[in-house]
Amino acid sequence: MKTISIRDTFTTKKENFYHGVLLGLLSYDPDWYITSNQESGDGYSDIMIEAEQARIGIIIEVKYAENIKTLDKACQKALKQIKEKNYDQKLEEGYETILNYGIACYKKRCKVLVDK
Repeated sequence: MKTISIRDTFTTKKENFYHGVLLGLLSYDPDWYITSNQESGDGYSDIMIEAEQARIGIIIEVKYAENIKTLDKACQKALKQIKEKNYDQKLEEGYETILNYGIACYKKRCKVLVDK
């Protein structure tokens, strides 16, 4: 609420702004291997994190909601896309835990759903 301006989202592809913010926030851990728009399965996951030491893989799909009331629907759509496009295919070998995050944003609001 303190750092993001609604004006930051004045672009035709609004989810790109939030995608970039997340990449910046997640890059704090030097032991995480983070890729953006990495080919996996039948498409390209927004963000993929490989925490090799912890044997955890993380897939993040970001959506921009139509309004504040559709945040939950957008999160569900993101999780559905992860499963339908098999984004976890790259992580299936070598990772004990794979976490899928559907993240929906609308202006200064955000909702996150996770699925194992």
